[in-house]
Amino acid sequence: MFYKVELKDHIRVPPNMFGLPLEDAVIKRIKTKYSGFISKDLGIVVDVSDMKEIGEGVIIPGDGASYYDVKFELLTYKPEMQEIVLGRIKDIAEFGAFINIGPIDGMIHISQTMDDFVSFSKDKTLSGKETKRTLKIGDLCRARIIAVSFKDVLNPKLGLTMRQQGLGRLDWIKEEAEGKVQVPKKEEKETKEKKDKK
Repeated sequence: MFYKVELKDHIRVPPNMFGLPLEDAVIKRIKTKYSGFISKDLGIVVDVSDMKEIGEGVIIPGDGASYYDVKFELLTYKPEMQEIVLGRIKDIAEFGAFINIGPIDGMIHISQTMDDFVSFSKDKTLSGKETKRTLKIGDLCRARIIAVSFKDVLNPKLGLTMRQQGLGRLDWIKEEAEGKVQVPKKEEKETKEKKDKK
């Protein structure tokens, strides 16, 4: 989920930026400092959305730069459990698909791509045995976040699923909503499998 977060910080403006208007120089320095910043509390910093307040500057002897107490607003993305996201398939491997949801990529395990037996082919495609559905690089999909890990803060991990109703490749969702495709429910599959065994 995207958030606007207000922060206060001491921002250093070096002498080579003294020719710029103060607000422009401070915003550039904030962007340099916070671009790509990731933390468990803030999430992923996307951009500086607003400048609230710039205090009086202080020059520290021997440095030459000026320092400002600044209050500003950041636009951040913090993935939330059970959040539904829209993304594009970035890559496909034997174990699943990688999806880009904007500021971060997530992984959809092969077992979570569709409610079917799924196989991987060399042309980087996942195919459903019964539904004949395929998932390939570039497909636009809707997925749900089912796991979030900030264990490695510089590389947070997201696990997603597309097996629930209303999730999956966008054309699959449209077909289901229009009643063009009847996707068998889990109970129906189990009953069919039992009949096949007899």
